[in-house]
Amino acid sequence: MPIPPFQGLFLPFLKYVADGQIHSNQDVAEHLALHFQLTPQELAELLPSGRQARFGNRVAWAKSFLGKALAIEHTGRNRFRITSLTPPP
Repeated sequence: MPIPPFQGLFLPFLKYVADGQIHSNQDVAEHLALHFQLTPQELAELLPSGRQARFGNRVAWAKSFLGKALAIEHTGRNRFRITSLTPPP
C-alpha cells in the first residue's frame, strides 16, 4: 500500500487518540504505520530533500492540521491529546 496523503491520516489518527490519554508523535506514527501496513521500505522512503522520511512528514502535517482545527491540543514537547468533543457554551 502506498503512503497515504496526510489528509488520509486524519480519521485513523483521531480514532487512535480518542482515548483521551496523552500520546507522543512516535506512538501515533508507529500505530499509523501498522494501521496502513507500511513496509520497511515505505517507512524508509525519504522526501526529495533527502532529509526527512516521507511518512514521518505526513504524520507531522496531519498533526499540525488537527491542532489548527482544535481537534488535538499540545500538552508538551511532542506530546498531545484529543480535545473535548463538546463545543464550549
